[in-house]
Amino acid sequence: MKWLRIACLIPALTLVASAHADALSEAAGNYRIEPSSRIAFHVGQIAGGGIDGNFAQFHGTFSIDGGDVGRSKVDITLLPASVRAREKRVENFLRSDAVFDVENFPEITFRSTSVTRTGESSALIDGVLTARGKTRKAQFQASVSDRSRRRIVFHVQGKVLRSPYGMDVGTPIYSNVVEFDMVLQGLRG
Repeated sequence: MKWLRIACLIPALTLVASAHADALSEAAGNYRIEPSSRIAFHVGQIAGGGIDGNFAQFHGTFSIDGGDVGRSKVDITLLPASVRAREKRVENFLRSDAVFDVENFPEITFRSTSVTRTGESSALIDGVLTARGKTRKAQFQASVSDRSRRRIVFHVQGKVLRSPYGMDVGTPIYSNVVEFDMVLQGLRG
């Protein structure tokens, strides 16, 4: 009887494994980044703590090429005036000309230049990040965390130096490194 249960379980496990075998290729298509996504960041401080924040407004798209994931594209725009932090004074400081300078630079953009598969459901995304009128290379690691017929969710992480963008105010007390932790939800369309 035990062998019968195992024999019935094998096809079910095979079906589940094949359903998740190649999440990136099977998710081929064009997606719009949903407003319910989360784009958070952290800037560490010498004595611990630091600045935690997120962007409330952003928009973008990404496309996954099922035949060649390397030809996939990401295009996202953040609106730094929408930055949120634990304290209003920190939000105002981040919006000021000392950091984001939202009056003169209302957008931060990231555009991919290459995508390299790192696993069945993960990839390394290289691109250019433009902030405060300066464009520099940036790299993010993305992995599929959920997927359905019309939707896909990526967990995206990466580190960006502040100084090349002229946002290094407060260093060395505050780290020069901004750690991004994002959950990007895409709707096929």
